[in-house]
Amino acid sequence: MAENCTRKLIVEICNANNLMPKDGQGTASAYAIVDFAGQRRRTKTKFRDLNPVWDEKLEFLVHDIGSMASEILEINLYNDKKIGKRSNFLGKIKLAGTVFVSAGAESLVYYSLEKRSVFSQVKGEIGVKIFYVDEEAAPTSAEQKEKTAEEKPPEEEKPAEENKEEAPKEEEKPNPPPPESSNPQDAVAASTSETNPAPEEENNQPLANKEEPPTETAKDKAETGKSTELIINNLELRSLSGDHNRMGYDLVDPMPFLYVRVVKAKVANKEPACPLHVFAFDKEGLNSSSLEVSVWTEEGKNEEAPSSLVESCLGTVSFDLQEMPKRVPPDSPLAPQWYSLESESETGNDVMVAVWVGTQADEAFQEAWQSDSGGLIPETRAKVYLSPKLWYLRLTVIQTQDLQLDLVSEAKVRSPEIYVKALLGAQLFKTSRTEVGSAWNEDLVFVAAEPFEPFLVVKVEDASNRQSVGDVKIHVSSIDRRTDDKTEVKSRWFNLIGGENKPYAGRIHVRVCLEGGYHVLDEAAHVTSDVRATAKQLTKPPIGLLDVGIRGANNMLPVKTKDGPCGTTDAYVVAKYGPKWIRTRTILDLFNPRWNEQYTWDVYDPCTVLTIGVFDNGRYKGDKDVSIGKVRIRLSTLDTNKVYRNSYTLTVLSPDGVKKMGEIEIAIRFCCSS
Repeated sequence: MAENCTRKLIVEICNANNLMPKDGQGTASAYAIVDFAGQRRRTKTKFRDLNPVWDEKLEFLVHDIGSMASEILEINLYNDKKIGKRSNFLGKIKLAGTVFVSAGAESLVYYSLEKRSVFSQVKGEIGVKIFYVDEEAAPTSAEQKEKTAEEKPPEEEKPAEENKEEAPKEEEKPNPPPPESSNPQDAVAASTSETNPAPEEENNQPLANKEEPPTETAKDKAETGKSTELIINNLELRSLSGDHNRMGYDLVDPMPFLYVRVVKAKVANKEPACPLHVFAFDKEGLNSSSLEVSVWTEEGKNEEAPSSLVESCLGTVSFDLQEMPKRVPPDSPLAPQWYSLESESETGNDVMVAVWVGTQADEAFQEAWQSDSGGLIPETRAKVYLSPKLWYLRLTVIQTQDLQLDLVSEAKVRSPEIYVKALLGAQLFKTSRTEVGSAWNEDLVFVAAEPFEPFLVVKVEDASNRQSVGDVKIHVSSIDRRTDDKTEVKSRWFNLIGGENKPYAGRIHVRVCLEGGYHVLDEAAHVTSDVRATAKQLTKPPIGLLDVGIRGANNMLPVKTKDGPCGTTDAYVVAKYGPKWIRTRTILDLFNPRWNEQYTWDVYDPCTVLTIGVFDNGRYKGDKDVSIGKVRIRLSTLDTNKVYRNSYTLTVLSPDGVKKMGEIEIAIRFCCSS
């Protein structure tokens, strides 16, 4: 965010439905109070209406844009009593800053009203729109004076009622982001001499007699206790989930690695542009007491063999492994240094290297070239990736008009039948057949993944000859999005194109929308790991963290043959929870591999399932991966803040029956703030 920009949060209180009567006459006079970052705004009172409609926009200033996601927006509904008695509580909602969207992406979302305590009588829901806009900061004092002098007549004509309702605003410039830094990178070869490869309560009660309650300060908000505690807990959970190394790999055994980070090489006072490399050697498998780093260069093609290149060594630098420094996070990364390369033919060549001994908790572990990977880096290294965000795309086919059918088909069939076919990527759905002029009113539901396919293709085909009458392409980015069933999407007419010779083939009446108020099922319902809605506005903050330590496997059976009748297994583990997938590194040719890798997930619902599968890697040989077995663990069966370390049997279903393939050792901990 630029320095000359400020951010405003716009909260539009639209309406409420089915409120609890609180005035003793079977109705209620509701108004809303909105609190955000020590600022308070109030809507007007809608007298004697259990389904009030406000449509009021309230503005709040975002003091710190970077910490907006950790802020809490609270909306309280009260029954207004003008007699001077205390206002009755009608319900509240609390929304985290993570659900705020930029202007243009907002939509009307209905939230069920929550109780303030177990004795509260609350029912109904409230519909709101929340979005933020970035504006230029206020001008300097001199510019402000000039602007005020120029705009003084229009301000005098401003109605007094608008001036009265205008809330005071504070302007504050956000801190500029730190400058990005880039490091030159290089590539060389590194080798050793010998290596073996709670429920919350809010005590704040507004005064019913005042139209505009006083603004609540941050200090007063902190004294209420519960609201501040919730923010702190969310911040702690978010920081733990974001910092993978703070967990310390306490669920797995530490594995020492020798790390070699090669930054750049200087050849005859020239710095070639080469990528940076990090090498990781299993320290327990090293049989040498020294490390050698050599730099090679490609001189040209070999005359005898044009397809091969001639390489020459620029020099070597040696390190004593007994003197290598040890580094354990959260220690800072070791700074690389320049070392002179020793060579009989070349002089004046240097290499920038950092060498240290660490564990798998090191940040360089994920990007490092493993010594036991056999040089097959892309196929064997660990990886963390996310599933795409899914939406339901609902196409309602209503009817067609003025279709330009083929004259031959009309002559053969007295009452020709037509149907509609829709395509989105590889998904294809058809409606039922009907006579020309009849209506369908059928729903076709697709699953759309972000980034979306560019077009939804809708075709009208003649059932007698299966020829296309015409088609239309609907741009997916232009389709309306909705997050609930309260709003009705408008239907649209589209002209059908029959081809180059028939630019107009009729028209079709459809209703199409992207639905985000649902969770798109991409796994079986009884073993689902994510039940959140697709729309960001409906997501809630995480309730805890799930730590999974994948320790190793024992007594695994051979899956494929190697060098004749001998069998081998190249195993890796895949764990999936929510939208996050992880894949451990592949350990080649071992029946008792030890991964000792630890990963963390945010938990939004305890009634979910963690799935862990073990596979044999066959991609580096051009074959398919083979499933060795999988394990499912229900989070609802785990006690919070307790470590479970168990071995699970891996089984596969073969033509001969169920076959035991070995065991996997896993450590799990579910931490919950409540």
